[in-house]
Amino acid sequence: MTDAFSFTLNASDGAARVGLIATPRGEIRTPAFMPVGTAGTVKAMLPENVYATGADIVLGNTYHLMLRPSAERVAALGGLHDFMNWPYPILTDSGGFQVMSLSKLRKLTEEGVSFQSHIDGSRHMLTPERSIEIQCLLGSDIQMQLDECPAIPIAPEAARESMLLSARWAARSKQAFQEKSNSGQALFGIVQGANYEDLRRESLHRLMEIDFPGYSIGGLAVGEGREEMFRVLEFTCPHMPERKPRYLMGVGKPADIVGAVARGIDMFDCVAPTRSGRHGQAWTRNGAINIKNAVFADDPAPLDAKSHCPASRDYSKAYLHHLFKAGEYLGPMLLTWHNLQYYQDLMAGLRAAITSGRLGVFIEKFKSETGEAVV
Repeated sequence: MTDAFSFTLNASDGAARVGLIATPRGEIRTPAFMPVGTAGTVKAMLPENVYATGADIVLGNTYHLMLRPSAERVAALGGLHDFMNWPYPILTDSGGFQVMSLSKLRKLTEEGVSFQSHIDGSRHMLTPERSIEIQCLLGSDIQMQLDECPAIPIAPEAARESMLLSARWAARSKQAFQEKSNSGQALFGIVQGANYEDLRRESLHRLMEIDFPGYSIGGLAVGEGREEMFRVLEFTCPHMPERKPRYLMGVGKPADIVGAVARGIDMFDCVAPTRSGRHGQAWTRNGAINIKNAVFADDPAPLDAKSHCPASRDYSKAYLHHLFKAGEYLGPMLLTWHNLQYYQDLMAGLRAAITSGRLGVFIEKFKSETGEAVV
């Protein structure tokens, strides 16, 4: 344990990296996948089971927690770690993406974004300073600057205007963080610029001048497609600081993660494993399956007989199929657990492959088993 935030780069294979983030609440092995705990819980999972899958860190959502139960209430109850019974590292996003995508009647200005809650219609104002205040009240270990995340495609003039606004908000976020944060907490800047190389480079340069302990790539996984996302990573990652962690926000499916790791990304989050699990989709060594399909009604095999995860190993596909057809809560719970285990096993496999200099072999095996293109 440490009182300071730090990142150590331990091995590389091409652009791919293995490292270790140290925080006062524990270490985070990278490449890392962060299960999404939107409202203070990873849906359908007990915290101890999330940790048992191999997760070193989870993500909490500023927008949802500020609306319900409120950051002030969470702080009064001891902070988000105690509130959700997760004593390990937590990353919180800024809330900006959810404001743009979920709220009603939002209005963007230089000050911030005013919006109407999707829950009860109440009015709120989210500024860089308020976003940091909320994240500090929650007590998260890694926090995000407030940014604007425009959709792709977007005209270059509009993309640059948005990027510059995010850069100005980055400076305000850091100032607020310096005033409100505790020792050992870290604030990441977010690289924007849509899919324009010159704008991504300018955004990164501006953020590096402000100086953050970690850098996120935002504005991807918004419908641009895997090939375009990889293209943006290829012209962005080589210019990011080597000795600081790189976080690709909101990504992704297994093939997205494998391809992004190969291009130099260290951290990921996505609702895919939990959301898919609740709707009957299971990620397996041979790709994704829909357990609700009739072909599984008489299948006595488990999802993964070799797994140490009880959800993967101890229940037949036929039983899981039955649970979903019968509308039983246990079905989504087991499939979510299995999916999170699959993701953490994937990350462990990537770390081992990079450390041993065999990432290429790992990728070829992944491609042959899943049929997915990652390079």
